[in-house]
Amino acid sequence: MAPFTFTGADGAALRGDRINGKDRQILFITGFLSKRWGNKSKALAQWCQERGWGFCCFDFRGWGDSDGRWGEYRLLQWLEDAEAVTNLVAEGPPVTIVGNSLGGWLAWLVAQEQPAVEELILIAPAFNMMDLRATQISAERREQWQATGSMPWDDDPMHKDAPIPWQWVEDSRALWERRHNMPRRVKTTILHGLQDTVIRPEGSWGFVQHLLSQDPEFPIELVLKTGDHRLSSPEHLDTVRRLVTRSS
Repeated sequence: MAPFTFTGADGAALRGDRINGKDRQILFITGFLSKRWGNKSKALAQWCQERGWGFCCFDFRGWGDSDGRWGEYRLLQWLEDAEAVTNLVAEGPPVTIVGNSLGGWLAWLVAQEQPAVEELILIAPAFNMMDLRATQISAERREQWQATGSMPWDDDPMHKDAPIPWQWVEDSRALWERRHNMPRRVKTTILHGLQDTVIRPEGSWGFVQHLLSQDPEFPIELVLKTGDHRLSSPEHLDTVRRLVTRSS
């Protein structure tokens, strides 16, 4: 495992880890408020090593081991981070991005611009995550969020130390508009838990329907599984591995 550092335009360092390999490489993009080494990334890294494939994961600026403080960065800058790491691995074997939650949406956006990405596996992708959150809460709380400039995702104590800047809502809306562009064809599989109450499977279903209305021949598959948005059980991780292997 080789650590790497990428310096952003603001001088802050993005940090990640990379395993060199042949034939294929997996880039894992984490979910919202997740660090690069969790159950999914550890399992995928080990699996890639066993197959001799490359693997890469990273922490966004302002989170995990990367420089910067939470709240200093916009969602658009996190997209820049994902694009920078994708450009880094693009020099190697063909790239499959496995994106989780918010990382799934960012993975989709990156793949639309980066031809080195041959395949996407999106786990409960959080399309338009922050704008949807703004519409789901009460008008009073939404106005407070906008007036104060930031708000935790919910009342869970684990979220109180990472209030979401209102700018993320604005960025979310702007990025969501990109779905109206004619999509680049990249093989895509969406894996979503039917019992997910945080990132609801209806969002994935609606995204697929909209995409196929633009391009009826787009190579996309929606796989619905019993379970919640974490999909971290051995069974679900095996599903991700089978999906990657199927196209290798």
